Order: sequence, then C-alpha cells, then structure tokens
Amino acid sequence: MSIGSRGLGAVAAVRNYFPGVLASLIVAIAATFLSEHYGGPVMLFALLLGMAFYFLSQEGRCIAGIGFASKSILRVAVGLLGAQITIAEIMKLGAAPVVTVIGAVILTILFGVLAARIMGLSRPFGILTAGAVAICGASAALAISSVLPKGENHERDTVFTVIGVTALSTIAMIVYPLIIALFHLDHAAVGVFLGGTIHDVAQVVGAGFSVSDETGNVATFTKLLRVAMLLPVVVTLSYVFRAHNVGKAGRQLPGFLVVFAALVVLNSMGIIPESVLAVIKNVSRWCLVTAIAALGMKTSLKAMADVGGRAIALIVAETVFLAILVLVVVVWKV
Repeated sequence: MSIGSRGLGAVAAVRNYFPGVLASLIVAIAATFLSEHYGGPVMLFALLLGMAFYFLSQEGRCIAGIGFASKSILRVAVGLLGAQITIAEIMKLGAAPVVTVIGAVILTILFGVLAARIMGLSRPFGILTAGAVAICGASAALAISSVLPKGENHERDTVFTVIGVTALSTIAMIVYPLIIALFHLDHAAVGVFLGGTIHDVAQVVGAGFSVSDETGNVATFTKLLRVAMLLPVVVTLSYVFRAHNVGKAGRQLPGFLVVFAALVVLNSMGIIPESVLAVIKNVSRWCLVTAIAALGMKTSLKAMADVGGRAIALIVAETVFLAILVLVVVVWKV
C-alpha cells in the first residue's frame, strides 16, 4: 500500500469515527461538569448520561465512533493507568499488607466464580464482578471486560458492573469508617482496611482522610497496590480466555498491558517528569470517562433491567466477602 493510499485510509477512518467519538467526549465533559459542581462519581454520571443517548448507537453516523471509544480508547486509558503506580510506593507498605492485598484479590475472584456458579450465572460474569470489587472498581471492570469472551450480554454486564461497584463504593466510603471504628484499631490498620476493601480510588481517599492523615496515606498506598494487581490479573485472564479471542491478538500479551507495565517501571525509575506524569494521568482519566460514556450509549435501560436480582446479590456478596476477609486479617494482626 502506498503512502498516499494509507493517508486516504487514515482520513476516511477519522471521518468514520469522529462523530461517535465527539458525542462520547461531549457526554464525558457534561459528566465531569456535573461531578465537579454537584458532587458524585463522574463515572456514574457518564454512564447514566450515555444511556440517555442510546439511540445514537443504533443508527446514524455515530455508531462506528461509539464502538471505537468503548474499545480502543478504553484500552488506551487502562494502559496509561500504570503512571499512577511505583514499585517504591508498594514496598513502603511492608510485607504484611502486600500479602493481605494479593490474597484478598485472589480469594475474592475465586469466591466470585464459585458464587456465580451457585447462583446460575456465567463464569465470566463472576470474574468480571469479583475482579472489579477486588481490584479498583470501574477501571478494573473495563480492563477485565476487554479480555473476557464477547458474549451476547457482554456490554450489558460490563455497564451493570460499573454501576454496581460505583454505588457500593460510595456506600462503603460512608459506612466502613463507622464500622472499623468499633474495633479501636490504630490509624495504620484502619488505612489498610479502607484501602483494601473500598472499590474506587476516590472513595478510598475520601474515607481514609476523613479518619486522619496517616489513615489516608496508608489507605491510598494500599489501594494503589490493589490497582497494581490489575496487570497480573488481566494478563492471566487474557491467556485463560485466549481461545475465545480471534486472531493473533488473542495469543499474545495485549498492547495496553505492555504500556501499563512499562509506565510502572519508568515511573518507578523516576524517568518520567512530574509535568509529563500529570498529563498522562489527565489523559487517562478523560479516556476512561469518554469510554464509559460510549459504553453507556451502547446500553439500553431494558437490557439493564434484564440483569436480574441474582446479579445484584452476587456483587453485594463479593463486596461483603472482601470486607470480612480483610477485616479478619487486620484484627487478627492486632
């Protein structure tokens, strides 16, 4: 293919994707405005606003761009999440919190698979919900979703999981500090509990610093360790489900995971300037919100209603399991 024909192909692709990507970005901007001025999780706003524009994904010029935003832009966002983690921050926690977090993530995912089977739900759905609960909420749901088999209800299940973990994370931010106060633990132990159980980073920060600065710092570091677990979990799942993926991409490490790992290493070495890190984190955030707005556009309210009570019971059970598991470890250590 000549350079000229490649250029024309690129222009055609941009024209094809631009309307849908622009629509997704506009929804993301609106969601960000609502979150900053009225409070509330920006991811949830993006989902709900996107669902209001479901018709755009059914006909017209936006279909291709919405699909591109919900998949390709999502992978860019997840890859750039590596800039939020350094190995030094993880090592500051010491061995006990590291072992606790790793064990909690693995056991919660196994619990989700088993509970999904008991409830008559699919194994991928159990992995999706449990992974989101165990690791980092909406971001983990989107990353794990990208390597799971693309069944008939794949996108509906992903949106349900994002809504579920976001809602439960907000509840946990309010309730968990009250519960953990009953055990009269020190600030570091409380931080490990909050960072090891609450789903989303923002809610962990809010809950931790509402107790004390020390609790907030420990909770944030513990949460970043859970975020770091995203890489090995998604890599493992990409190989477990490789038979369901089409073509060469299903037989090798996804590119966005390579970017994730590279950014962790580079950030740990101090090679990336702070100004560049700030830009990367901002781009990742906007890509995530844009991708989730696109996912919302591809999800109908009727489809969400079809998920059923068993799915809600599953994600609540996974959340309770994780909380009890980490609480037992933290109290036992004391």
